[in-house]
Amino acid sequence: YKVAKGKETCGANICFYIKSDLPFTHNSLSVCCICRHLLELLRRTALHGESNSVLLVGPRGAGKTMLLKSVLKELLKEKDVNKTLMQVHLNGLLQTDDKIALKEITRQLHLENVVGDKVFGSFAENLAFLLEALKKGDRSSSRPVLFLLDEFDLFVHHKNQTLLYNLFDVSQSAQAPIAVVGLTCRLDVLELLEKRVKSRFSHRQIHLLSGATFPDYVQRVQSKLWLPEQFPDQRFAHEWNNSVKALCEDKSVEDALQRHFNSSKDFRSLHVLLMLCLSRVTVAKPCIKPADVLEASRVCFADAKANMLHGLSILELCLIIAMKHLNDVYEGEPFNLQMVHNEFKKFLQRKSSTIYHFEPAVVMKAFEHLQQLELIRPLDSPGARTQREFQLMRLLLDTSQIMEALQKYPQCPTDVKQWAMSAFA
Repeated sequence: YKVAKGKETCGANICFYIKSDLPFTHNSLSVCCICRHLLELLRRTALHGESNSVLLVGPRGAGKTMLLKSVLKELLKEKDVNKTLMQVHLNGLLQTDDKIALKEITRQLHLENVVGDKVFGSFAENLAFLLEALKKGDRSSSRPVLFLLDEFDLFVHHKNQTLLYNLFDVSQSAQAPIAVVGLTCRLDVLELLEKRVKSRFSHRQIHLLSGATFPDYVQRVQSKLWLPEQFPDQRFAHEWNNSVKALCEDKSVEDALQRHFNSSKDFRSLHVLLMLCLSRVTVAKPCIKPADVLEASRVCFADAKANMLHGLSILELCLIIAMKHLNDVYEGEPFNLQMVHNEFKKFLQRKSSTIYHFEPAVVMKAFEHLQQLELIRPLDSPGARTQREFQLMRLLLDTSQIMEALQKYPQCPTDVKQWAMSAFA
């Protein structure tokens, strides 16, 4: 582990950088230094009513959540903190707008009965009421609240950044003792904040930089699969561990792991791969074979959109081929249903004698189904008043996905395949 303390930007604003080769361990002196810094920030909020805000920034799997959990575990060991500190966990993937976020804050603070049917003029007024409800007397006896915002960068895209503005405003103006901790993967997240929001943020950042190497990654695989010495069946454990060692040295397995490592160094995705491998172990086959790893890797990297194409009707598949043909001819320009239908009719007149002629209403229904599956998307906003036949669309598939689907499509007519090949020539 390497730690470098960045220069102060203004006042007490500090930026830490951590380079970690593996997920954090409590034995690391440098990580303990960062833990102590974060612990002290949260402790000052919990015990002394001092409001703070901080961002944990780093790639997935770098240890942001683990660092925060270890700090909270240590903080809650203190009796006074455990009694008074309230936590609000929000996730940008779940709380997609400020209204949903406010309902979740109310639920986690157990203030549904206090709010009741009250009507508030603004978000700020509602949030102020919630925090006021937590006061037991003067400011020093108010209950401190810790706001944990996972996927922090997604909250930035909320309208007017109202949630972030009000949380940072409360933390800066000391209206109530709160601490705001954001977790994000985006290094440029501060650039996304509006000026009024950025001015209320403390600019404290902790950067966690993942520096894991491929040998570390392979070693991690081996350690995850390794059976301990205390395993009841010593003979099986010995045979299993030998098979794991041989597995990690296999060239085809190394190639599969290298692909995963290049795709994502996140150990959670590695755990998914290993679980798929372990699910193939049976009494008759009591160890993991290289073929199991390759099959699990194939499942992990399966293209969801390409798999979706396998369930389409022949008409829908033909419409996608016609769209791709239009993309090639017009160099990626958007298309509409009328253009696609005309292209499809040219194909019917030119080559096909085995495919039925479909009514326009049936073609329209197939086209709408492709839009529902998000294989195509409209360029116009949902409120635009354009006839459905002339609404401009874009195809969200590339050539390789379509060709893969055609190869695996059951009983695909030969002339459709030939038409597709001519479209991609």
